[in-house]
Order: sequence, then C-alpha cells, then structure tokens
Amino acid sequence: MIRIAVFVSGGGTNLQALIDAEKAGKFPDGKIALVISSNPEAYALKRAELAGIETMVISGKDYESREKADEALVEACQSRTIGLVVLAGYLSILTRTFVEAYPDRIINVHPALIPSFCGKGFYGLRVHEAALEKGVKVTGATVHLVNEIPDGGRILLQKAVDVHDGDTPEVLQKRVMEEAEWKLLPEAVRMMCDLLEKEEER
Repeated sequence: MIRIAVFVSGGGTNLQALIDAEKAGKFPDGKIALVISSNPEAYALKRAELAGIETMVISGKDYESREKADEALVEACQSRTIGLVVLAGYLSILTRTFVEAYPDRIINVHPALIPSFCGKGFYGLRVHEAALEKGVKVTGATVHLVNEIPDGGRILLQKAVDVHDGDTPEVLQKRVMEEAEWKLLPEAVRMMCDLLEKEEER
C-alpha cells in the first residue's frame, strides 16, 4: 500500500475529490495518510480532519528560507513513510531540496492544458482569467510530475473542457474542476500507486 501525502493551501476541493475517490475504492493501492497545508487557515485541514487523516501546517513564513521549510516537509513525509506526494491547490513552489527527495513521486494538478497558461504566477483564478482574455475556445486541466521548474514536469494526463460564451473566471474555474480536475487527479493517483507498487515488488 502506497502512503500518500496531499499538500494544500486553500479550500481543498481537490483533496475532497481524492478523499471521495479513496472511499469509492478508485485507487486500491494507495491510502491518504497525511495532509500538509502551507496555510493554517486552509479549510482543506478541516476536510482532512473530518476524514480522520493526520494534518500538519508547514508554512514558509515560519522558516528562515524556503529550503529550510522544504527540509521540514521532507522530514514530515519520510518519517511517515510517504511514497507519493500530491499537490492539490498547493501555492508554494517546491525547491530542489524536496523534489530530489521524491524524484518522480510528486504530482500536481494544473487548471489548464499545459503548455498553455502555466509556469510561475499562473495559479488559481489567474489561469482562467488569462484563458478568457486570450479568447480560447477550449481549456482544461493537466496532471504532471513535478520537478523544480513550475509546471515543467512530464505530463501524465490531460482533459479538455469547453469555454462557453459569457463565462466568468469563477464559472470557468468551477467547470474545469468538475469536468477535469476531480476526474484526472484520482486517476493519476491510481496510475502512480499501481506503478510504485509494482516497483516495490521487484
């Protein structure tokens, strides 16, 4: 069984999608064992507590550098034998310190079809604002492996979502979540857990 840590910063809708998927048996080789938030006020922490999942707050503001914060993240994950890390609305950029501790074991969901509207500064509503400003007719979501380049890792899954006339960033954000993010993320976790389980059996 692959033990999973989910990193969050906000409301935790993607975390909830993962919790519901786990309950429904959609990734039988994985178990969400830890939720870490960069924000002590994140509602995602409440969602985790309600699901009986251990929670922690590790905020960059509490450390002298981002690297020191990431060292604390590594320690928290390794001490709980975490095998897969899922970034689900996590607003801090991981440094090499963390990425090298979990090579090809960190995945992120991004609310656009990479390489469009991605990279540093593209997160949350900003992504959907940019898509609408550009006038694209199709957007979507991407799940990718994480390296030290923001949104730069290998793509695992993508799903397209239509943009409708009259969409606001908020309306588009909700549609991308419902039609793409909440479907792709559990499927990517299933794929990764299956792969990692096979690796461990070798």
